[in-house]
Amino acid sequence: MVSRVIPVDPFDLVIFGGTGDLARRKILPGLFRRFCAGQMPDAARIIGAARSDMDTDAYRQMVSDAIDEFGGDLAKECDARDAFLKLIGYIAIDARGETGWADLQEAMKGKGRVEAYYFSVSPALFGDLAERLQQWGMADEDARIVVEKPFGRDLETARDLNATLAAYFDEHQIYRIDHYLGKETVQNLMAVRFGNMLFEPLWNSQYVDHIQITVAETVGVGGRGEYYDKSGAMRDMVQNHLMQLLCLIAMEPPARFDPDAVRDEKLKVIRALDPVESYEIVRGQYQAVPMEESEHPGYRTAVGDAKSRTESFLALKTHISNWRWAGTPFYLRTGKRMSARSSEITVVFKDTPHSIFAEDAGRHRNVLSIRLQPNEGITLGVTIKEPGPGGMRLIDVPLDMTFADALGEDGADHVDAYERLIMDVIRGNQTLFMRGDEVEAAWAWTDPIIEGWELRHDVPKPYDSGSDGPTDAFELMRRDGRDWREVSP
Repeated sequence: MVSRVIPVDPFDLVIFGGTGDLARRKILPGLFRRFCAGQMPDAARIIGAARSDMDTDAYRQMVSDAIDEFGGDLAKECDARDAFLKLIGYIAIDARGETGWADLQEAMKGKGRVEAYYFSVSPALFGDLAERLQQWGMADEDARIVVEKPFGRDLETARDLNATLAAYFDEHQIYRIDHYLGKETVQNLMAVRFGNMLFEPLWNSQYVDHIQITVAETVGVGGRGEYYDKSGAMRDMVQNHLMQLLCLIAMEPPARFDPDAVRDEKLKVIRALDPVESYEIVRGQYQAVPMEESEHPGYRTAVGDAKSRTESFLALKTHISNWRWAGTPFYLRTGKRMSARSSEITVVFKDTPHSIFAEDAGRHRNVLSIRLQPNEGITLGVTIKEPGPGGMRLIDVPLDMTFADALGEDGADHVDAYERLIMDVIRGNQTLFMRGDEVEAAWAWTDPIIEGWELRHDVPKPYDSGSDGPTDAFELMRRDGRDWREVSP
């Protein structure tokens, strides 16, 4: 089954930081795949903008090399590379100076089309770029800016960043991109919830025992040690990625599938979150396994700080104080150097109110598992009789919809999150992008948690690289009579 591709209107996309790692790994290969799929018009233009002194031919070669390295099989099979490279331009530019801005202004003059500016740079440069765009007359009503996380490091800096951007652009022009929201399965959360009569009547505390959200990574901090040690798992993952997943799984049905209607409901979830007590949170930090230390150093070695108290693992329990979810706990967990790479949302339903079967039939619950990566798909566990003689023995079997199987190898699961989100920017669809008040509300909930462990001088619990995290995280669940689902690829 091949997904239907709807072409977008002609546009100009300027990528500030166009020679950087994100542009090379994700943005440029993703745009090429969209071009190969027929979604990008031949009249589109992509302009790389960076400090590197190179001409357009050299930049096109860099783009071609990036496609070879990061484009995947679909890009390698596409014979439209020369046509795509003709859309590519380059301007050497200084974000804080005057170099290159006149050239960019001339290139963008009088086109009468969508103008998108992707800030693929450090957040410290967001204000400078926004100011320069206004000074040079490019922050007009047709302009849209795309900004990458982190959206601040606390409530105060998030407010400052929002105020800075708001000085030059209206909220409807600002696209705060979180690539997790571009994943096919994340969007399917809304389709599963609001497109099926089967689930919505059961989607509340009367029927749901608890919900788990896990984002596990096998990689360590790698070359991001300096950044990560100032952020940690809470700032890097929970405040944005896991928070957004929590909102989508818990929010009320919006009045319509409209950007502000959806984001209004997400905001209500964040504002209804209970504070997290110290005993409801577990922080961890991975350590090297002696036999693997040379290949996989421990966290403190990787970041170069033998006394670092930054967490690489976080597990917490929270509640949402509203009518739908009162009494239903939400367990969030994320970590680096864990046993498997897995992102999954698990909805565990309650026991039947009365079992007609004997005790030896066992305890069985319906579990809805939504896998975000890898092997995107949805599985619903259903209780049936075990085949064969010998009485009524119950077992759980999965009703499995793995997207690659259900939709075919040419299905929509080949579309990278960045591809989808960039095309949404061009269409002017902000549904999958965070609004400024969402960001601030998330930090307002997160800041007291961070301040709490800093005041207590908490030290993260050690856990072995390649494990499922510190043992205290399992106790967090077990004292409630529950268990984490196994982290499996």
